[in-house]
Formats: sequence, structure tokens, C-alpha cells
Amino acid sequence: MTSPTNPFAAMMEQAQEMAKAVNPALETFAADGFEKLIPTMPADWMEGMFGKGLSEDGLDAKTKLLLTLAGLTCQGGQAEVPFKLAVRHAHVAGATAQEISETIAMMGMFAGLPASTRASKLAQDVLADSTKEETGE
Repeated sequence: MTSPTNPFAAMMEQAQEMAKAVNPALETFAADGFEKLIPTMPADWMEGMFGKGLSEDGLDAKTKLLLTLAGLTCQGGQAEVPFKLAVRHAHVAGATAQEISETIAMMGMFAGLPASTRASKLAQDVLADSTKEETGE
């Protein structure tokens, strides 16, 4: 008697074979830096679509993006691209490096040290890139 194949493993194997057939280069594709290809929304657009533009008495876009960072930190920083995008957009919406850092540190109490350490490293990378862009380096 043979053991049944794990359906998820079989599906992943089939997807990998299809990707190789369509484009052999996909076999070695890495998504590092993919978030840099996604444009940053202007601060006034974020405010209109996510912040006070939706509800005058509600939270502003910067606060909502810091809350998003808190949630992504609690997930362990697993979703690297969305996390980096949230840091970049929070910064553009007016969040300082200190506010971003404090948001992540606060979540360390709930998510644990490994999650907050990973989130801090990701945020530092994004903020370093933002500083380079702002100074023209």
C-alpha cells in the first residue's frame, strides 16, 4: 500500500513545474526588493482615501498606518512586502522614525521579542532607503 500524496504538496509541485515551463527563470526568482517597484501614494491622497477624508471625526491616515504596522508586527513580520510598504507610507503620511519605532516596540510586549526584532530590522531598512532618497544619495 502506498501513502496518499499530500494534496497541498502536489499542488505546489505542479505550480512549480508550470512556472518552469512558462519561464525557466522563475525557478530562481526572488522577490527581494519587490516593494520598491510599487509607488508610494502621496500624503494628501492617503489622507483623503484612508484618513479624515472618510470621516472627519475619525483617525488620520498616519495613525491608521501606525495601527497597520502594529498588526503586521504582531503577525511576526511575516509579510515582508506589505510591512515595508506600510512603513514607507506611514513615513510619507507624517510618521517620524521615532513614532514608527515606538509602535513596533510597543507590539513587542504582545507579539514577542523575535517578532518585534524582525519588524524593527525591516523598518530600519525602509527608513534608511527613505533617507537616502530624501538626501539624493
